[in-house]
Amino acid sequence: MDVREILRQIRAGESDRAIGRNLSINRATVKKYREWAQGAGVLEGELPPIEELQTRLATSQTEVPPPPQNVSSVEPYREQVSAWRATGVRMTAIHARLQEQGFEGSYSAVRRFVRQMEPLRIDVTVRVERAPGEEGQMILNGRK
Repeated sequence: MDVREILRQIRAGESDRAIGRNLSINRATVKKYREWAQGAGVLEGELPPIEELQTRLATSQTEVPPPPQNVSSVEPYREQVSAWRATGVRMTAIHARLQEQGFEGSYSAVRRFVRQMEPLRIDVTVRVERAPGEEGQMILNGRK
């Protein structure tokens, strides 16, 4: 995306919607650049070279820290849950056993926690197309 082109169209009086349509970018992005340009004072006078614009953009944009990550209410029981799942204990039984130990979380919390530990395995079937008569199968005693 060319910052100079966005600024050129802003200076020409185009709306955010028109600039977004002309450059195939979101109008919220155009709005962000418009606000930055007004604050940086690059809408008046001669347009600086692209290198200077990019440097100004990089120094003016502050890093927003990532949002804090939620910690599961089941996390303190990770080792127990892992051991139970290794022996084949179902999630409903794990929830019941945790409640016996004072766990106040929901079954959904246990289910999300276990799914995070054990992502679902997807069975993939590949269909192989054959021309009629190219391959044959026989069923013997109920088996292919």
